[in-house]
Amino acid sequence: MTEAAPEPRGRRELNRIRTRQAIADAAARLVGERGIERTTVDDIAAAAGIGRATFFRHFESKELAIAAGLSGAAIFVLVGILEEIPDEVGPLDAVRRASARLGEDFEAQRAMFLEQARLSWSSPALMAWTLHLYVDWEVAIAASVARRFDDLVPGDPRPRLVGAITMAAWRLAVDAWLTDDGAGDLPRLIQDHLAAIDVPRRNP
Repeated sequence: MTEAAPEPRGRRELNRIRTRQAIADAAARLVGERGIERTTVDDIAAAAGIGRATFFRHFESKELAIAAGLSGAAIFVLVGILEEIPDEVGPLDAVRRASARLGEDFEAQRAMFLEQARLSWSSPALMAWTLHLYVDWEVAIAASVARRFDDLVPGDPRPRLVGAITMAAWRLAVDAWLTDDGAGDLPRLIQDHLAAIDVPRRNP
């Protein structure tokens, strides 16, 4: 019997990415419905249409899958909001407006936000993974605000700088919020931190 030809490397990689995304999406969806504690690896695997062994080939734990899923969903929403803001609004002002929009349902979702924030810093592995996901946010923000610079040139660092300092401001705001055990107004803290930074829209 003739052996089946091996799957092309490019197709294998595409399938790997699709499976990983399906797991992350399932994790985010289930957490939204049940919360983190009531969501298991088996639940996520079943929702993604895979086996338990396949799950662990892509993620070391349910927490990492949940972090990836929640982050990816939030990036999608943020980019959509940024695209809706008129082009004449400067890059940082656009980020501030988008951040304010993201915070509109904060009170209804406060418990979930607090649970997610605590999860993100609950272990060295999750802390490292959270910082890794922040880079995805930086890149997405940079791509979304680039058109808002009037004199952008190839290699211009300002879009990525906006992404990086935005994520730094958010991280510091969340840290301050957790110090108060989540009792404060996180959207307000984020806006206060974003108000403290500036990147020129035009080069001097």
